[in-house]
Amino acid sequence: KQQHFVFSFLLQIFSIVVFGSIVNECYVNKDSQHPELLCIFNENESACSYGIAVGIIAFFGCIFFFVVDLHFQQISSVKDRKRAVLLDLGFSGFLSFLWFVAFCFLANQWQRTTMSKGVSQGADAARAAITFSFFSIIVWVMLAVKALQRYRLGTDMSLFATDQFATDPNAAYPGYPTGSGIESTETYQSPPFTETLDTNPKGYQVPAY
Repeated sequence: KQQHFVFSFLLQIFSIVVFGSIVNECYVNKDSQHPELLCIFNENESACSYGIAVGIIAFFGCIFFFVVDLHFQQISSVKDRKRAVLLDLGFSGFLSFLWFVAFCFLANQWQRTTMSKGVSQGADAARAAITFSFFSIIVWVMLAVKALQRYRLGTDMSLFATDQFATDPNAAYPGYPTGSGIESTETYQSPPFTETLDTNPKGYQVPAY
């Protein structure tokens, strides 16, 4: 759990670096004769907009799932717990894909960018956005894998305990848990050899009074 919080904190930092770098330093003047601010990534406005959008989505997503993790143990419903873990898994996988696209998109546009005086001033910020986009892919994939492991563990253990008893008619029905004040000295279970029992054994007749 602590490891998940560390990953969440790192991803928030990565998101701030990406969209902060793009917003503050990746809009530059092409030259002194063109005062209009252009996206540093090959003058492609879509590249800057996409990087900013993914960074903001990832930042608020991290905050949301951080809060969910803090209150996870207080969720009493098994179905709600399962939905929370599945939502975490789906969001982590989705963000991994978005960051992969962002990294490829920004890196490709940066390679096509023609160096100029204005571009050189924001070059470090552009490289930082590309670098932390790549780091974000790795961490989000790790979170997705951990969410998958958490879901599989929950289906096998007490995290997602079944609401119903076993369907096997010969299976034992659990008694009251110890310490509940209604302890039972035995479990309720069907007779192990029901096929050999006969409610009216042969040769026995009910006596008439």
